[in-house]
Amino acid sequence: QLQACGGGSVQAGGSLRLTCEAPGMIASEFWSYEKAWYRQAPGKQRDLVASINSGTPTYSADSVKGRFTISRDNSRKRVYLQMNNLSPDDAGVYYCNFRRAGREFWGQGTQVTVSS
Repeated sequence: QLQACGGGSVQAGGSLRLTCEAPGMIASEFWSYEKAWYRQAPGKQRDLVASINSGTPTYSADSVKGRFTISRDNSRKRVYLQMNNLSPDDAGVYYCNFRRAGREFWGQGTQVTVSS
């Protein structure tokens, strides 16, 4: 249902843009979901990084504020996570998540590796 891509290996200070696409959703359905990116580092829990929902301000975790930006393209049914000034602490598997009352979808995860 959700297809995530854009991960990779970068050096500290570099940038990546993650993309999550929902090709099977119609536009009105895409709009209705709260969309988020989560990160899971090895041996750690999956943590919320950023979220976006229609009619409310976007949310960013304190650790990524000023560096990561979540955005969406309703016409393309995509949500993005622009990640700038990456540090080794940002490494992990990033998952996109769509959620609304009674329904939730996860993307397959995309690996981000940051070398110092």
